[in-house]
Amino acid sequence: MPSKFKVEVPVAKGGVTDVTARIYPAAGAARPSLILGHGAGAGQDSPFMVSFATSLAERGIETVTFNFPYMEQGRRAGDRPEVLEACWLRVAGAVRTAVGSRPLFAGGKSMGGRMASRIAARPEAAALGLHGLVFLGYPLHPPNRPGQLRVDHWPALKLPALFVQGERDAFGTPDELREHLPKYAGRADLLVVEGADHSLKPPKRATRSAAETHAWIQDEIAGWVQAQG
Repeated sequence: MPSKFKVEVPVAKGGVTDVTARIYPAAGAARPSLILGHGAGAGQDSPFMVSFATSLAERGIETVTFNFPYMEQGRRAGDRPEVLEACWLRVAGAVRTAVGSRPLFAGGKSMGGRMASRIAARPEAAALGLHGLVFLGYPLHPPNRPGQLRVDHWPALKLPALFVQGERDAFGTPDELREHLPKYAGRADLLVVEGADHSLKPPKRATRSAAETHAWIQDEIAGWVQAQG
């Protein structure tokens, strides 16, 4: 069962608020840890986040999830980018303190992954000692707006990264990602999920069910994380 802890994060006008984080433990003293931020429309309690965190922990990857302030407070409107990034940094700092010198990775679903990449590109992120990034459906651009790219910070990212992208992702297909990955300064590995959408869900006609597809993805993520040493 996951355990909970609170993290105090800065918000608008110099205020602070608490957000809830959860640790999904994995067996083994030398286990790596992975922090996953949630997407824009659903928090850490969503079936997707709970399933991935639980399954990765079962595969030997201690996984930490958390809520951004707006989700913690039950607001529909998202926080400003600076608040999202500040929240990510505070949570990551707390996790780094807790895990000591063990390998630490960051990532998330859609927006959560994008914010992880943005904090990893900031100079102060060096103190976190991150080992790599994992993106579950990187939102390369808003749907139907391919010109509004979200890659301006990629040249500052030198960490190895795993992009898990659905073949039919409206926020950026694997082919679109391949076009822009040369801007990414570190090593970037791309895992294409055949027929899947932005939620990494395959179509009903697929030979592999959503559960089977997600299990395959989780196997691949666990293997990739372990391979980074």
